Amino acid sequence: MLPMLMLALSLAAGEETPPVKPVNSLDLGRYVGRWFEVSRYPNRFQNSCAGDVTATYERREDGRIRVVNRCRRADGSFAEAEGVARVVEGSGNARLKVRFAPSWLSVLPFVWGDYWVIGLADDYRWAVVGTPDRKYLWVLARTASLTPADEAAALATVRENHFDQSRLVPTTHQPAE
Repeated sequence: MLPMLMLALSLAAGEETPPVKPVNSLDLGRYVGRWFEVSRYPNRFQNSCAGDVTATYERREDGRIRVVNRCRRADGSFAEAEGVARVVEGSGNARLKVRFAPSWLSVLPFVWGDYWVIGLADDYRWAVVGTPDRKYLWVLARTASLTPADEAAALATVRENHFDQSRLVPTTHQPAE
């Protein structure tokens, strides 16, 4: 509640919230692979996800990235969505446009969503992804959970980019069988 009050007071005083700042550069070769969702802002396209959320990124021959999001539903079944991402030119690979709509709709700009990497561990063990309008936010890791130090570093990125940390909902992961 206090962060929202501070934000409201600063906006009332005429202060503008600075824009979201992506990392300077991203090595796509190191970024691809499987990520576990540690926490996220609630959103409509993940309403059916009860836990075990992962995102897998894979380089394609055309330079784009195949994206496969997977989650466990409450009934134990799994849902999967496949999409494609493209790098925004001049962004150091840190800003992507992602599409889950059919490819024949790709000419329509509104089917491409913003995906900005705003925080990243030096060794790519965790990442924070958000949108420039601050509507969406995900904390990701190479493992199903973060150490306390890594969680603190990731959440510092959240705060530095003026996202409301209190909106983050933790993601549960069942132990691997």
